[in-house]
Amino acid sequence: MVIRSCYLSGLSASFSLDDVDLNGPASSGQASGVPVFGQPAASLSEPVPALSQTPAAYYLRMTLVDKPGALAKVAAVLGESGISINRMRQYDHDGENAPVLIVTHRTARDALDTALAAIEGTGVVVTTPVAIRIEEV
Repeated sequence: MVIRSCYLSGLSASFSLDDVDLNGPASSGQASGVPVFGQPAASLSEPVPALSQTPAAYYLRMTLVDKPGALAKVAAVLGESGISINRMRQYDHDGENAPVLIVTHRTARDALDTALAAIEGTGVVVTTPVAIRIEEV
């Protein structure tokens, strides 16, 4: 791909690019022999996935209606999304709502996002679930 006469303008600066070849010198006949990005594309290493895309354990916090089967609905949604529960804690409480903490085994963030959306649709969640990624160091 060759960009020819691209003109960009701003309030305090302006510049233009003429005949910049983003594919490298071979495709445009340039004699310099130096690719635009400093090395041939074939010699680049595979990119490392962003940490947000690599599986990790998650800490989930939510408040559920305190009634039989509420926690089972949340566990079922997590299971249907392929998310395994590592540990869970429900604290003593007064009233009709129960705070619940769940730590998952390693899972992908997109699976977790799908599960969190489905959990909110169960009718047993009082507060929006909070998810915190647990990093391994």
